[in-house]
Amino acid sequence: MQLDKERVLPIIKAALKEDIGNGDITTTPLVEKTASSKASIIAKEDCVVCGLKIAEWIMAQVDFSVRFKPNCDDGHFVGSGKELAYLEGHTASILRAERTMLNFLSLLSGVATAAKLFADKARPYGVKIMDTRKTLPLLRYLEKYAVFTGGGLNHRMGLYDQVLIKDNHIKAQGGRRTLKEIVEAARKKNIRGTKVEIEVTTVEEFNDALAGKPDIIMLDNMTPQLVSSCVEIRRLSKIKPVIEVSGGINKDTIEEFAKAKPDVISIGSITASVKSIDLSLEIV
Repeated sequence: MQLDKERVLPIIKAALKEDIGNGDITTTPLVEKTASSKASIIAKEDCVVCGLKIAEWIMAQVDFSVRFKPNCDDGHFVGSGKELAYLEGHTASILRAERTMLNFLSLLSGVATAAKLFADKARPYGVKIMDTRKTLPLLRYLEKYAVFTGGGLNHRMGLYDQVLIKDNHIKAQGGRRTLKEIVEAARKKNIRGTKVEIEVTTVEEFNDALAGKPDIIMLDNMTPQLVSSCVEIRRLSKIKPVIEVSGGINKDTIEEFAKAKPDVISIGSITASVKSIDLSLEIV
């Protein structure tokens, strides 16, 4: 996944406006306009780095004359104390961009680090890790980039690019349709080639949904034993949807579910309750 600068710039501009507003009333009276400095962005803990290009674009929005030199690439795992980037130029400009750069870098590196943790635990079993739509408002595109950077896969970006029939969609049918019929109706009323996924909570529901030939079946809040049963049913069936597992899976239980051999495990906490990485910008 490559970042689209034109998609990111409005987010950057809004973040800078939020922080700087009408001006930096601390830096302006204390730092001469012509003063120059060298600075480093330092990792204060081990992490997967993510967001360096965004930090560079932020700095350029504040002052394109400031030199921004990354010392590693997004996706690299680095240790505490690693210099992630070197800056040189107008001191006032660096100070104005500092917090916005660090906020994006800290958040996205936290997401990428969490994605790597889960992906590393699932990989030995041939299982992929995927994100969800549980993201911070307006930052979904960037958080999904961070998940990809950390070794995860991206689920649908929004309600517009993949069908996902969840429990409330099923309840809204009022019992008038079987899961097979619901899948068929969703497929019929969407553009040809649109992926159709349905969420199930029992083996019985899995069998019902399977008959509708969905592209993906999500096993929601099932035990690893029930996941194994569904995987076995698919093995014996002529219909071969992707099997996704979701629901409350954490770093302590991920391997137990991965051993059941689904195709993917979606983890909402990667983005929904991420711990930002401790970074700092230090004037040399």
